[in-house]
Amino acid sequence: QVQLVESGGGLVQAGGSLRLSCTASGLTFDDYTMGWFRQVPGKEREGVSCITRRGGSITYTDSVKGRFTISRDNAKNTLYLQMNSLKPEDTAMYYCAANRVLWAACPFTASGANYWGQGTQVTVSS
Repeated sequence: QVQLVESGGGLVQAGGSLRLSCTASGLTFDDYTMGWFRQVPGKEREGVSCITRRGGSITYTDSVKGRFTISRDNAKNTLYLQMNSLKPEDTAMYYCAANRVLWAACPFTASGANYWGQGTQVTVSS
């Protein structure tokens, strides 16, 4: 059974930092392109960042470029998202997702994700 478990969310003031983690089990982690998505109530789930199997390709949505950094540790089956200079508009539920298409490119859409975590809430106060 595949499980993706996110952690690291919380409440932070604008300008602060958080590091999200997503630990995977039940799959061969380094076979998967991984992504972070976020969603606010009433809006579609938005792709934030993506990283391919060996980290050779990384993408970010424009609004987080220069502030967020995605990384992965395949030995630990873990995906990370370092979020710096947080803004109130970054407030959302953050999800990690796995794409099981071998050698899937970045980015991938929410419909292209095969597995999802349960989400971790990030709230940025002004």
